[in-house]
Amino acid sequence: MPQFTHGTLAVVDDEYDREHASGGWSRYATYLARHQHLLHEDGQPLTAAEFACSAWQIATGPIMSPGYVRIRPDLHAITVVPAADDQGVALRVEVPLRHTALAHRPDRRLGDWQPDRWSTDRGPFRRLFEPDIDEALLLTTATLFLPVPGHVLLEPTDGRHCLRMTDEAMTVVKELTIWANAHAHLVTDLLGGPR
Repeated sequence: MPQFTHGTLAVVDDEYDREHASGGWSRYATYLARHQHLLHEDGQPLTAAEFACSAWQIATGPIMSPGYVRIRPDLHAITVVPAADDQGVALRVEVPLRHTALAHRPDRRLGDWQPDRWSTDRGPFRRLFEPDIDEALLLTTATLFLPVPGHVLLEPTDGRHCLRMTDEAMTVVKELTIWANAHAHLVTDLLGGPR
């Protein structure tokens, strides 16, 4: 399992990907082959933005579990979404906020996100779940959008699944992970963590 820090939102887990590959090379490559319908438009290559969205979607849950890209457990999700102009993309980071992170706390009798009791991870990034609804709850989630610059994306060279497309997909998800981690301080600020 990758080690997360306050400067890490996502990690590409190449080691697990190789060690657990049925073909001996890459689990992610197998998932790309299984979901190749997401990687082309009627046999034609996708745009760089479309390719980034599809490559990330396949690399993360629920398609891959565990994902080729692992998301820090205390975040609900990181997804890649098209930008308004359909030429670029943004990372959409869903951050559950516990009452202790809010500047003005609500009535203390309101229920809050609860740490996962069954998680083996006891560190600072425990997964948070919605508790049973047997009391009044206030569950707050912040959505952070991080526009991705065009130079991070790459245009796929082929409209069909092949070794080159696998390399391109691996490259783009690694670049998106680097971009996400470069902005981890924004999530840390939301959670009131160390600076």
